[in-house]
Amino acid sequence: MPKNLAELSISILDLAAIRSGYTAADTFHNSLDLAQHAERWGYKRFWLAEHHNMASIASSATSVLIGHIAGGTSTIRVGSGGVMLPNHAPLVIAEQFGTLATLYPGRIDLGLGRAPGTDQLTAHALRRDLRGSVDDFPQNVQELLQYLSAENSTNRVRAIPGEGLDVPVWLLGSSTYSAQLAGYLGLPFAFASHFAPAQLQAALTLYRANFRPSQYLAEPYAAACVNVIAADTDAEADRLATSFYQLALGIIRGTSKPMQPPIDSMRGVWSDMEQAAVGQMMAYSFIGGPARVQQQVQQFVDTTQINELLAVAHIYEPAARLRSYELLASFGKSASSLPASDYAAELR
Repeated sequence: MPKNLAELSISILDLAAIRSGYTAADTFHNSLDLAQHAERWGYKRFWLAEHHNMASIASSATSVLIGHIAGGTSTIRVGSGGVMLPNHAPLVIAEQFGTLATLYPGRIDLGLGRAPGTDQLTAHALRRDLRGSVDDFPQNVQELLQYLSAENSTNRVRAIPGEGLDVPVWLLGSSTYSAQLAGYLGLPFAFASHFAPAQLQAALTLYRANFRPSQYLAEPYAAACVNVIAADTDAEADRLATSFYQLALGIIRGTSKPMQPPIDSMRGVWSDMEQAAVGQMMAYSFIGGPARVQQQVQQFVDTTQINELLAVAHIYEPAARLRSYELLASFGKSASSLPASDYAAELR
């Protein structure tokens, strides 16, 4: 069934990319600037993802950065997409997000993932005690939900602040595991199709089939994340995307370096096999001018029937990244209502 993009909730996943030649401080400035623009453009939420030991990503202290973004905005929801729960005690996360929800009531989301968000050596450094594992994820999620519940007030271990606060908990996943758990617990679910497209449809089907109404949700609510690089022309977007391709190539090769500026061509930078691997991993990447990207996004939403679209834009220049999100926000509106770019002069 076709969906009207004008009625679809659209949100942002910001990976807080560190650009070559710049610092983490520059990244945080640009993230806040993006969130402030997104708020004006009508985006529903602004999420940050926990990663560690990566030279290209600065969102390791995720809850701290969420506070920075929430403090510099006023209406947009801000949260984690996600916090990697195996790295943390559930009580610590309940306290951190309880504190955030107390400071910014009605605006904080807590998305939970079951992967470490890093390599095994770094995961060991984060956790120290490796007796726990990702297999404990269902129990840890339920423990966290208990700490956030009003009913926990009679227990000896309490999250203060946190207890009884409205902190929506999401489960995130790149496979069918968290989809089934989210359905069983009656929680909203977001799929990481921006880097793990293979099981998207299977995960959405399982989530909806296994959903049980809960105190949190009466009906299933599914979101999916995709890569979007939009520009005023197809050619411009294709060039901007080379920064994204170089970043993805680093993942394929197991190297970590800051995001690189765009280049004229990837020819000679990657092999045919590497190009195919990047293409497979980043299958849900919508790149082009407004017409091309809008058509791709519309087809994706119609096929998946998601309730919300999360978009991540791996674009080197901040002005070009803002323009990409500005164009995405305009989809579904009439051509006469498309915003005039504030960044056209900077991009020429």
